[in-house]
Amino acid sequence: MNLLHMKYAVEIARTGSISKASEALYVAQPNLSRSVKELEADLGIAIFDRTSKGMFLTPKGETFISYAKKVLSQIDDLEKMCREGLSSKQRFSISVPRASYISDAFALFSKHLSADPAEIFYMETNPSTAINNILNSDYNLGIIRYAEAYEKHFKAFLDEKNLTYELISEFKYVLIMSSDSPLAKKEIISFSDLKPFIEISHGDPYVPSLPMNAVLKEEHLDDTDRRVFIFERGGQFDLLMENPETFMWVSPLPEKLLKRYNLAQRACVDNTKLYKDVLIHKKDYVLSELDNLFITELVQSKRRCF
Repeated sequence: MNLLHMKYAVEIARTGSISKASEALYVAQPNLSRSVKELEADLGIAIFDRTSKGMFLTPKGETFISYAKKVLSQIDDLEKMCREGLSSKQRFSISVPRASYISDAFALFSKHLSADPAEIFYMETNPSTAINNILNSDYNLGIIRYAEAYEKHFKAFLDEKNLTYELISEFKYVLIMSSDSPLAKKEIISFSDLKPFIEISHGDPYVPSLPMNAVLKEEHLDDTDRRVFIFERGGQFDLLMENPETFMWVSPLPEKLLKRYNLAQRACVDNTKLYKDVLIHKKDYVLSELDNLFITELVQSKRRCF
C-alpha cells in the first residue's frame, strides 16, 4: 500500500472533491484520480462513491479513512521524533464520567509523574465521547458509567467496537445537598421528600441504540418537577453550596470534598438502581506503567469513598 496514495485519499475525503484536493495538495487531478483507483484496487474495496456532486465515502471507505488518519498521524509523530531525537515524554490519556472519586484518584496519581516531559489528558464526559475518544482521538483509556439495566446494550456495543472492558466499581447513587438544606436534617429520605427541591442533573446521558429522551426519562430516579442540567462538576458544586434547595444524585464522594463545599451525603430508601463504572481500552492495547499507577489510585479512592 502506497502511503502517498493514502494521504491523497484522506484529503479527498476531507474536501469531498478531487478538484479541491488537487488545489490543496498541488497535485494534478488526473494523478489524484489514478492514485485513488490504484489504492482501491490494492485494497479490493471502493473507498468513494463518485457522483456529480462530489466524492462521498462508502461504508468501507469510512472505516479505511478512519484508520488511515491514525496511521498518517503516527508517521508524522515518528518523523518528528526522529528529527528531534528520542523523547522520554510520559503520556497518559483517559476520558471519565463526572465522578469525584475518580478525580480524587487522578489528583493523587499526578504525584507519581517524574520530572521528565509529560503529556497528560484527562476529560470528564459522557460514555459516547469516552468511547469515541478511544476509537478516533488517540485516547488510551476510558471509564464509562451505565445503569445495570443497560449493561447488555453497552457490552454488545463495546464488543462490536473491539474494546475490552473491566468492572471498576458497582454502587447505588447517593444524594448530596448543602449541609444547610432541610434534606440534610432528615434521617430517612424518600423520593417524595425530593419533590419540593431542585435536582441538578448531568444533561448528556448516553446508551447505545436508545434515544436520549428515553434515557433521560429513565435516569430521573424521582418525580422532581424542577431540574437544572449541567455538564461539568465545578458548576454543580457551586450550585449545591450556594442554594439549599438543590440536590444531586452522584456516586459516593470523598469526605474531604464534602467538607470543602459544606455538603451532606445521604442515602435514599427508595433508590434501588445499581450503576457500574467500567474501564475500557482497545483489545490490543497494553497498559503502561502510568496506566497501572492510575488504576491503583482509582481502586484505593473507590475503597475510601464506598
